[in-house]
Amino acid sequence: MAILAGVLQAWSLAWPWHTDGFPGHYGQPLWWLQLLSLAVLPAALMRVQRAWHGVLIGWGFACAWLCATFWWLFISMHTYGGLPAPLAVLAVFALAAFLALYYAVVCGLFVAWRGERLSAAMLLFAALWLLAELARGQWWTGFPWGAGGYAHVDGPLAGLAPWIGVYGIGAVASAMAMWLAGLRAVHARHASGYVALAVLVGVVWLAQGLPQAAVAAAPNQPVSVALLQGNISQGEKFQASSGIPMALAWYAQQLQQSQADMVIAPETAIPVLLQQAPHGYWQELQQRFASGKQAALVGVPLGDFEQGYTNSMVGLVPGSAEPYRYDKHHLVPFGEFIPPMFRWFTDLMQIPLGDFNRGGMNQPSLAWAGERWAPNICYEDLFGEELASRFVDGAQSPTIMVNASNIAWFGDSIAIDQHLQISRMRTLELARPMLRATNTGATAVIGRDGVVQQILPHQSRAVLQAQVQGVDATPTWFAQWAGRWGLWPLWGLGLLVVLAGWMGRRR
Repeated sequence: MAILAGVLQAWSLAWPWHTDGFPGHYGQPLWWLQLLSLAVLPAALMRVQRAWHGVLIGWGFACAWLCATFWWLFISMHTYGGLPAPLAVLAVFALAAFLALYYAVVCGLFVAWRGERLSAAMLLFAALWLLAELARGQWWTGFPWGAGGYAHVDGPLAGLAPWIGVYGIGAVASAMAMWLAGLRAVHARHASGYVALAVLVGVVWLAQGLPQAAVAAAPNQPVSVALLQGNISQGEKFQASSGIPMALAWYAQQLQQSQADMVIAPETAIPVLLQQAPHGYWQELQQRFASGKQAALVGVPLGDFEQGYTNSMVGLVPGSAEPYRYDKHHLVPFGEFIPPMFRWFTDLMQIPLGDFNRGGMNQPSLAWAGERWAPNICYEDLFGEELASRFVDGAQSPTIMVNASNIAWFGDSIAIDQHLQISRMRTLELARPMLRATNTGATAVIGRDGVVQQILPHQSRAVLQAQVQGVDATPTWFAQWAGRWGLWPLWGLGLLVVLAGWMGRRR
């Protein structure tokens, strides 16, 4: 039951089946499925008495959940990386099995420390779940893809995002799941469980109604944007005879012809170092945006063998002596940097440009057309606390966020829609619109309310012409506390509750 529930937990993040009507359409998050599937876990834990049984149940649930969430890593390692299929399967399983250990430990602790009162069990399970999610999201550089809170981007808990972020939402959802699991055990002495649920519902209702300055503020004047989606398959992208000339020609044409105020090309839209581009190629693009009323953000690798390489976005702005530059800060393990002692593993794959230098944590935004455009590259928008650091100085905080991605590594899989839901959560947390320019999808305009306003079909070569309105207002509460202290307040709260549960159990 726990393994099956783990698979359903993965499907709740973005429904992976093309179904009409019930339970949802392809790529849609299902908040109610997340609650119901998670409730199976504490229900199973309450049926056992030994902590090591809880460890096994928690590990089985989490391992199934994570395997079913990022199974598409197999595509990048086998189809495009050249890793033999059995090794690629083993690598995906090994990653899921390792990350599942966080949940195994907290489930064992829950079995050991749970009490008779449902309200106390709700608090303990929520705190332990929060700590496991935080550990997965931050330890060993962090791999938080598929955190449970992302299933609630369209649900009633979405109003909590600008206050406590995706991990806080996940903790509230886990408390509700624990209450559902405890329904069968509820009787007179568990009346406090109903009180605890009433408090949770009250908090959610209050969060929906409390004003947020960033949400209530009037948006800026519309700015026209062009988001480029080249749809160049990963198998061709770095091929000198096909993908490279195709990318250079198509993106140059769109950049030269676009009439939008801001033109945005995705991650590594130019798939070669600038010094390797055809003679005069980059100079012509610079000249194109040297004057006038248009600017561009272009994804391109920078650097050389001696200085190292960066995965970067370059901004071409009229009247600027030097191009704007943003270097990716949070790199993908194995894809963009090689962890110690794992060089042998990456040597088994044929992935180019696999070891980048890291950019700074809080790089300035690009000022243009009355807006402050804050780029992040692909995987970086999983880390809301890092994006929040740009909001510490309110006068320089972003008014528009830009995500440039290349999900072609994972084919036409559910990873595209999962990443879209992640970006939507960031807009809710930070109350800023997000522009997504990607190679194969999902290229989209997301409003500050998390609603997708416009989107291109996946796996299509097209340009998304849109209008975007930036937001220049007081940052959300989440942006303020996470920008200053990261996720430490959540760590502290979770540890305090767990400590109280442990001490209560000893008494």
